[in-house]
Amino acid sequence: MEAYMSTKKTSDSLTTERIGKLMRTYSIPCVLSLLVGALYNIVDQLFISNAPYLGSYGNAANSVVFPLTVAALSVAVMIGDGSCAFVSIARGRRADGQAARSIGNAVSLTLLSSLVLTAACFLFMKPLLICFGASVSERTYALAQEYFTYIAMGFPFYMFGQAMNPIIRADGAPRFAMAANLSGALLNVILDPIMIFPLHWGMMGAAVATVLGQILTAGLSVWYLCRSQTVHLDRSCFHVDWKLDRQFLPLGMTSFLSQISVVASMAAVNTMVAQSSALDPVFSQPQYAQIPMAVLGIVMKFFQIVISVSVGLAAGCIPLVGYNTGAGRPDRVRSLFTTLLIAEGCTGLAGLILTEFFPQSIIGLFGASQESAYYTQFALRSFRLYLCMMIPACINKGSFIFLQALGRGRESTLLSLFREIVLGVGLTLVLGKLYGLNGVLYSMPASDLCAFAASVLVIRTTYRRLDSGIRSQTDLQVQTLEA
Repeated sequence: MEAYMSTKKTSDSLTTERIGKLMRTYSIPCVLSLLVGALYNIVDQLFISNAPYLGSYGNAANSVVFPLTVAALSVAVMIGDGSCAFVSIARGRRADGQAARSIGNAVSLTLLSSLVLTAACFLFMKPLLICFGASVSERTYALAQEYFTYIAMGFPFYMFGQAMNPIIRADGAPRFAMAANLSGALLNVILDPIMIFPLHWGMMGAAVATVLGQILTAGLSVWYLCRSQTVHLDRSCFHVDWKLDRQFLPLGMTSFLSQISVVASMAAVNTMVAQSSALDPVFSQPQYAQIPMAVLGIVMKFFQIVISVSVGLAAGCIPLVGYNTGAGRPDRVRSLFTTLLIAEGCTGLAGLILTEFFPQSIIGLFGASQESAYYTQFALRSFRLYLCMMIPACINKGSFIFLQALGRGRESTLLSLFREIVLGVGLTLVLGKLYGLNGVLYSMPASDLCAFAASVLVIRTTYRRLDSGIRSQTDLQVQTLEA
């Protein structure tokens, strides 16, 4: 009875508590969880780049494998965020049975898809690595193959932990979701330097440290699901129900596209970097050929940190928006949207200040002192050009994910496709062909600026719909009082 009363009190607070406090409660743990997920790969690269026997070659190899790990993440977040949104809406309608079946199906789909993806990685490892730029040098390819072999073995644990994280948040335990991810990341941070430096295990050591951290996160997620107090999971919940899956998977499509776009974008970027470097008077030299790929890998990792904050702010609102939508509170949904847009703009501004004024400090963390002057010069130029439109980039992410939270999955999906595939990949290939390495650097801000025009339309339309809902709600209240 106490557990039921506690759950009811928590659910009721979603429609009564102050918006700012709710966002802090749900979004901050979500941001930290996503940051921890992003730090898995970044921490590896930090230690790899500072190991003299790996250096920029190991850095480039890590950059090659990075989009392949994001491919696994994209499937996990599609399942997890879709189930998260569905669970929140179902709980708002008091349909706890549907919520439980959605969680059980998310578990089954994650396990099945992770095993299929792992098998595909081993079957097609060589063409995948070459597609993402490993052929830039023989040493880069060898190190990328070594690293990816062990990373792919951990995909089932990685995907399970990341898929269950938003579900645990929707279940009313955002702090536990954060703690599960944080525990795995801390283990990775502890093991990385041990395996790379004194044990001298190189890329294998970095990968094994990462996988062990992912296993810990997955284990904690299993522990939580076995003890959930808000939904009861029995064996029938885990039977794959395609009719139910077709309801919640589209709600996670925007999250999938926001991640898979990194894969498509990095494939396009690495392809154009390899082609442009071969024509560059400096980077066409064998000893410098890996530098552009290594540098842009670092730039993308920093962007992942900023965008993790942006996505986390919006994703943390998913259960709040879903519950208030299900409960018929468009006024609170409108307030959430306004608060989110302000937070997204501030996030982009903070990232912009760091990249424009302190790029030297950032690249210093990744072993720049051990590299040539060409490495430093290209890194400074890359940070300042490639990421100069982070404010609209963050607003774009927040707007598209908010549509997903409203249950408008189709609109959100189309807008994400426009930004991430049409612009993100298309402009990279076109500008790279026309202007070489400079064209690649300008492709990101050009994409974000064009997508921002679409975001403005989304924002205006969303406010109009919410205002219409508020007016309808007010008219109904007046009619009720008159009656």
